[in-house]
Amino acid sequence: MTAILEMRGISKSFPGVKALRNVNLAVEAGEIHAICGENGAGKSTLMKILSGVYPHGSYEGEIVYQGAERRFSSISDSEHLGIIIIHQELALVPLLSIAENIFLGNEPAKLGVIDWDVAFSRTRELLARVGLKESPRALITNLGVGKQQLVEIAKALAKKVQLLILDEPTASLNETDSDALLNLLLEFKSHGITSILISHKLNELAKVADQITVLRDGSTVETINCRTEKIDEGRIIKSMVGREMSERYPPREPHVGEKLFEIRDWRVEHPLHAGREVIKGIDLHVNAGEVVGIAGLMGSGRTELAMSVFGRAYGRNVRGQALMQGREIDVSSIQKAVASGLAYVTEDRKTLGLILNDDIRSNVTLANLPAIAWNGVLDDHREATVANQYRSKLNIRSSSILQRTLTLSGGNQQKVVLSKWLFANPQVLILDEPTRGIDVGAKYEIYTIINDLAASGKGVIVISSEMPELLGICDRLYVMNEGRLVGEMPAHEASQEKIMASIMRYEGAAQ
Repeated sequence: MTAILEMRGISKSFPGVKALRNVNLAVEAGEIHAICGENGAGKSTLMKILSGVYPHGSYEGEIVYQGAERRFSSISDSEHLGIIIIHQELALVPLLSIAENIFLGNEPAKLGVIDWDVAFSRTRELLARVGLKESPRALITNLGVGKQQLVEIAKALAKKVQLLILDEPTASLNETDSDALLNLLLEFKSHGITSILISHKLNELAKVADQITVLRDGSTVETINCRTEKIDEGRIIKSMVGREMSERYPPREPHVGEKLFEIRDWRVEHPLHAGREVIKGIDLHVNAGEVVGIAGLMGSGRTELAMSVFGRAYGRNVRGQALMQGREIDVSSIQKAVASGLAYVTEDRKTLGLILNDDIRSNVTLANLPAIAWNGVLDDHREATVANQYRSKLNIRSSSILQRTLTLSGGNQQKVVLSKWLFANPQVLILDEPTRGIDVGAKYEIYTIINDLAASGKGVIVISSEMPELLGICDRLYVMNEGRLVGEMPAHEASQEKIMASIMRYEGAAQ
């Protein structure tokens, strides 16, 4: 087959960091080419060079697209040739309609006036191509993440995409939505559209990829032809991390103690709709030294529960008891929840977990400033010492503690969020999707941190959409559905089938 794209000898540096070192990539026309590697391996940087986010002159090497060398100075240059990138953080305007988002900056017009009839008609055609039945007038804010992802793809189709780049498109999707998106890529392939897929989910790559290129530490390790070679996850993982990983989950010998934290008859109403209960009478506990998982489908209320417990950060008319070591505690504000020994690592690290424009040092100490202050004045030396300790302890890959968190990879950003709450020294740590969008090596490191916390007598509650993850790291599991607990089981007796059976039994009884 003919190569539609060749990237030759690509190198890129940032202050103190060599992001890419002589990377080579060849993508054939009409194929799905996957790129994988650890967080910080250079995957997103390479695609930003290809799409013109990093313009020609800011990197070394050359890009050959459709047989000619290209020197993109902006993203509009690459889009003009049909190269469209969809970033992990979707670039949609929440309070605009689907049609307005799809044609934003590219509106069909007559004599300088937007032709809405044409815009709505073309939007309906594009939505049909991606399998959406929503009205073109529907607001983005009213759509789930899976449907927003499909709107981004419809937007790419509106720009006559020839090479579609997707950066972790399924990181925030459930299994059903992920399968739908992957099937859509296969359909595009049948129509001659070439795709580059960045993903940490190796099972997805096995399903759709024609070739897989592995990056490690900014360099090309190998390219695997999936049409002629068997896809072996062990081989890919070894190429990604540079070592064998016989176990996905670090071993742990649990030593579960007395009941540490408990909520009783916990009820929460929707923040905008008074009287509509989102959390419906939940009783839950975690023991000292125990890792407890909360499983459930998207929309089951797991995050709403966690946020409402952590200082009533979600909902209204929050009712119920919260107890630490048998004594009722006040969690009516985030400050009081933290003072009572709770910490919550949000699933949205970029918006809610970090101050992206601040450096690592400031983010690590943010949740416990009194510990680095003297008579109410921050001690810069103490702050730097603490930040360096956590940078070393959690293996945060950066040029220094003064590097902005915005420039870190997803896995390293997650480690900064964890550092922030570990420095607050909580008794109970609630982790919401702690490994979303990060690679297998970084996942293993985070699992090790969870094990260390449990070994020190802390209680850990893990919310995850990945059931194998919960089964691999937890001692006990709760199952949620529609704001209720519908199952509880020891992890060694649990399975994905039993978890789904708990959900389905509840749904059957509710009908």
